[in-house]
Amino acid sequence: MSALLDGIKGNRFAVFGRAGMDMFADPIGTKSEDATSFRADLGGSSANICAGLVKLGSQAALVTSVSDDAVGRFCVNRLQYYGVDTRYVRAVGGEARTSLAVYESCIENFQNVIYRNGAADFQVTEADMDAVEYSAFTALITAGTVFAAEPSRSATFRAFENARAAGLPVIFDIDYRPYSWPSPDVAAEVLSRAGEESDLIVGNDEEFGFMAGGIEKGLDKARELAEMPGRIVIYKKGEEGAVTFSGGKEIRTGIYPVTAVKPNGAGDSFMAGLLASIAAGYSLRDAVLRGSACASIVVSQPGCAPAMPSTPQLEDFIASHPGPSEAA
Repeated sequence: MSALLDGIKGNRFAVFGRAGMDMFADPIGTKSEDATSFRADLGGSSANICAGLVKLGSQAALVTSVSDDAVGRFCVNRLQYYGVDTRYVRAVGGEARTSLAVYESCIENFQNVIYRNGAADFQVTEADMDAVEYSAFTALITAGTVFAAEPSRSATFRAFENARAAGLPVIFDIDYRPYSWPSPDVAAEVLSRAGEESDLIVGNDEEFGFMAGGIEKGLDKARELAEMPGRIVIYKKGEEGAVTFSGGKEIRTGIYPVTAVKPNGAGDSFMAGLLASIAAGYSLRDAVLRGSACASIVVSQPGCAPAMPSTPQLEDFIASHPGPSEAA
């Protein structure tokens, strides 16, 4: 486990996965179909994690492909605005397109319309992965969406090999999105393989349940994965908090209740807060709680990347919040 924690504490992350454009209806509470105004910003799970990490004082480089068009350039510009290293973001021509998400800031009947036909981020290649200077980083992070299609799937497993050869731990956010995959069976097989090859695995009850063949089996699946020496597994239970499996122990933590305006972006912010807090020297338990605080901050504001808190914002939130809730 020391190798994993040492890698995180190095605080220099190579992040694999997608960047996209988010368009969210303005003002808060407006349904997308009724909107006459939308705000645009950076989106996509891995890009959000990058933005969250940098806001909390970490270094992060995104490894992905974007379309060689205005939307792809928009994403690169926003990544750079947030301080993310974009040297490994490659523009691809042809019919591939950067993902677009259109959503709203309201919880009731929340809608998130995602356009991912011919997604540009699936066009990353093994050559792209071999071009990364792994020695410049201390840990690799990936979101599960990269495994949904080729050539991205094989390329990311190649990145896992390269990371291991360089002594970097692998951090895996399961991030299962059914619409991206050819079938649930393929997804379960591939995501399980990725989990077996990872050192830190983060997912929610539905994602672990999916990997196990039923939501009622998810907690046991997380326990099973955590049996490998040195591996940490975090099983998120939404409003009931999280269970962290580490070194044969189970750490149960609550959440920071807030009035949410949307559900998306929480997992990305949790990951950023967790890793940046471990890097800053917090215990694993406190790092999980700080990740939970970051998630609460993001769901209480519109947008994803722009809602990611800075360190002072996170400290202010924790200082002023009566939480966390009791662990379930």
